[in-house]
Amino acid sequence: MGIFPENFLWGGAVAANQCEGAYLTDGKGLSVQDVLPHGIRGSRTKEPTKENMKLEGIDFYHRYKEDIRLFAQMGFKVFRTSIAWSRIFPKGDETEPNEAGLAFYDRLFDECHKYGIEPLVTISHYETPLYLAEHYNGWANRELITFYERYARVLFERYKDKVTYWLTFNEINSILHAPFMSGGIATPEEELTEQALYQAAHHELVASALVTKLAHELMPNAKIGCMLLSMPTYPLTPSPDDMIQVMEAEHKNYFFGDVHARGRYPGYMKRYFQEHGIEIQFAPEDEEILKNTVDFISFSYYMSCCASASADSKVGNGNLIGGVPNPTLPASEWGWQIDPKGLRYVLNMFWDRYQKPLFIVENGLGAADVLIEDENGEKTVADDYRIEYLREHLVQVAEAIQDGVEIMGYTSWGCIDVVSASTAELKKRYGYIYVDRNDDGSGTLERYKKKSFYWYKDVIESNGRSLFEVK
Repeated sequence: MGIFPENFLWGGAVAANQCEGAYLTDGKGLSVQDVLPHGIRGSRTKEPTKENMKLEGIDFYHRYKEDIRLFAQMGFKVFRTSIAWSRIFPKGDETEPNEAGLAFYDRLFDECHKYGIEPLVTISHYETPLYLAEHYNGWANRELITFYERYARVLFERYKDKVTYWLTFNEINSILHAPFMSGGIATPEEELTEQALYQAAHHELVASALVTKLAHELMPNAKIGCMLLSMPTYPLTPSPDDMIQVMEAEHKNYFFGDVHARGRYPGYMKRYFQEHGIEIQFAPEDEEILKNTVDFISFSYYMSCCASASADSKVGNGNLIGGVPNPTLPASEWGWQIDPKGLRYVLNMFWDRYQKPLFIVENGLGAADVLIEDENGEKTVADDYRIEYLREHLVQVAEAIQDGVEIMGYTSWGCIDVVSASTAELKKRYGYIYVDRNDDGSGTLERYKKKSFYWYKDVIESNGRSLFEVK
């Protein structure tokens, strides 16, 4: 029964822009998230509006001590969060950081260590400073490499004794599907060319490799990883043409992992660029910079999809990447297909491809939870559906470990309810902890433990053995 290694890092994950709130407190500048009141698919606004739940989030900025204490009660070994770039550099192109922003993360990391919780920090998680988007066109502009390196250097020098695990960009491959949210690219999507999009991706890849090199120089004991949006693709039919569609779809995602783990552009992308008239502009030093590879591969996993060569196949409304729905799988309330075995599959694929440790840093079920009173009069959520979802996925993680895959840890997404990135809703809840706040802005912000809180506590306490106990 001792399937999970003794040093397995159990925990949960959030992002600064989805939980902190306090969007202009202590000198913070605006980020791209502050003008996306309806999430990825919604239209941008010229300035923040009261409709945007992320402006207040769940007030983690002021309540982090209470929340970290609750994570500690579950037994967290690790807590994944991000640093809001615009808290440190409000516009993004300044030469001197904002001390009040740096001090907040000092307090946050100190609070984590008080309970023996390791921070896992994403340097850029969908929150490019808005000024960089509006005045530089985000990552379409090579100058962002300089600004990002300066930002990362400040973080590494400040927190080198407090943070061991770092991620460079959240779901870096999502720039192809959400260029404004993921890459701060202000060009309207209908005007954005593939040439410009892949050039922006190149700038991010160079920046990621550059700060990986910097991290290894400044923090020899630190571990730095990339973070990919994983969404394995299956052929809709046994047709060889469908299998080629799968290969081509997977290539666009593997490309980002290949550069991070192997330090060079793969041949299949060189062919794609040639056939589509794309010429990536390399600076003289870029090829050498890209050789600075990551220590581990981290990724999100929520669903899988299918690919088909048939023009009749309709793309679904799933995660950022879309894909053709799989007729054999059920779906969540938000149309995300549920495929626990896909997690074992993707773990094996990444391990076989890279032979680097893997870290599952997002996985979870968004649902419209209902707050009730239990037999003792305590407020809670009877989220058996979430427990079942997570249990089935973690069983597949155990299967992958038995397959020989090296897995560092697991941080389920939205370990406390946060504002959804895709829809900017609060009613789409993922957490083990219910936050009393609603999409209309009402609610007390009080925290309540869901049934899954106690379930996950048992999972961590038993190092996964409880997943296999017959109840």
